[in-house]
Amino acid sequence: MMSDMLYKRMLDKDHKPTDKDIIKTIGDTALWLKLRQYIEEHYDFTAELVFYGQKYGWTLRYRKSGKTLCSLLPEKGAFTALVVLGKDEAEKALSMMDEFNPKIRNLLRTSEQLHDGRWLWIRVLTVDDVNNIKELLKIKRKPKN
Repeated sequence: MMSDMLYKRMLDKDHKPTDKDIIKTIGDTALWLKLRQYIEEHYDFTAELVFYGQKYGWTLRYRKSGKTLCSLLPEKGAFTALVVLGKDEAEKALSMMDEFNPKIRNLLRTSEQLHDGRWLWIRVLTVDDVNNIKELLKIKRKPKN
């Protein structure tokens, strides 16, 4: 999380970005679309575009009944997925360390367990990152199919 300022995010609160704006910012959208498609096919969470403040900017948040599955933060040339794991979920993820790539293992090891969960900020750059996020989401909530 310390390098968040290196990622050029959509920080203009007065300009709610369109899908076209987001696609233009991300550039190569294959991973963005792959993750969104997975979430929308396997979970009945609603995607909502919200402004997460001046540091994080516009974010696509998947939410249902006040619970957030994950948030996707569009950035210049990539995007970051935020997955917050509760205590039990984090313990389950830690017990599955071998199933994750080095990036996720490192995040699980180094992210502090806070009262509201373990915040995993995952910069998505490869298909492997997308697949690892899918596994984390399965820990958070069982897919519907």
